[in-house]
Amino acid sequence: MCGRYIITDTASDLAAMFEVEHEGSNLPEPSWNIKPTEQIPIVLESAKQEPAVRRLESARWSLIPSFATEMASSFPTFNARSESAAEKPTFKKSVASRRALVPATGYYEWHTVGAKKTPYFVHSDDGMPLAFAGLYSWWRNPALAEDDPARWVLSATILTADAQGPLAAIHDRIPVALPEETWDQWLDPHTVGDQAFVDAAVAASRSQAETLRFYEVAPIVGNGPELIEPVAGDSARSDTM
Repeated sequence: MCGRYIITDTASDLAAMFEVEHEGSNLPEPSWNIKPTEQIPIVLESAKQEPAVRRLESARWSLIPSFATEMASSFPTFNARSESAAEKPTFKKSVASRRALVPATGYYEWHTVGAKKTPYFVHSDDGMPLAFAGLYSWWRNPALAEDDPARWVLSATILTADAQGPLAAIHDRIPVALPEETWDQWLDPHTVGDQAFVDAAVAASRSQAETLRFYEVAPIVGNGPELIEPVAGDSARSDTM
C-alpha cells in the first residue's frame, strides 16, 4: 500500500515534466511527509475542451465518489486495489474516464515483524520522480450553497498492486508506478477504462517497479529532507533485507 509519500518538485517543475498546459490554483508546496486527506498535486486531462487539456491540479488525497453524501468515508480511499477497482462503485466511474498521474519523489513503507514496524524509503534508481497511476473524482458538497466556490471538491486515490521481487520483503502491496511511455494512454479521457485496461497498466508498471530502490530511515516524524536520510550503516538497495 502507499500511506505516506513525498514530492520535492515545485508546481512549475511538475508542469514542465508532465507537459502540463494549465496549472490550477493553490497547488501544494513540496512535502516530505504527505498524509491521506492532505492536498496533493495530480495530473489529469479534461475532456470539457477539445482537444483535451492536460492540467496540474490540487486534489484531496482520499477519493470521494460523486454519489457520496458526506466527505468522510467508513473505509480508506487513499489507495484503490488495482485488481478490483473497475468493479467497485467507489472507483468504477473514475476507472472509466477520470484517471490521473500522481507525481512522487518516493514513498514510505513499513516492514512489520511482530509489534515492530521499521520504515523504509522507496525511490527510483536514478532519482527521477515517479508517476503513480491514480484516479480522481469531482464531488459536490451538498452542505454548501450553489454559489459557494468551495462546493466542488477534487479528490484522488493511488492504485496499488501486489508486490514482486525485493519490494515484497517490505510489504505485500506497492503503488502502481507507470513508465513514461504509458502516461498519455492512461490519461486519455476518451479511452474508456475497464478492468482489462487497468490490468494492462499494472503489467506495464512491472518494469518500473524493478528499478525501485529502498533503504531504512528513522521514524517518520515532522516534515523535512532529514526524513529520507538513511539510518547509519544503510544505503539504497533492492536485493536484500
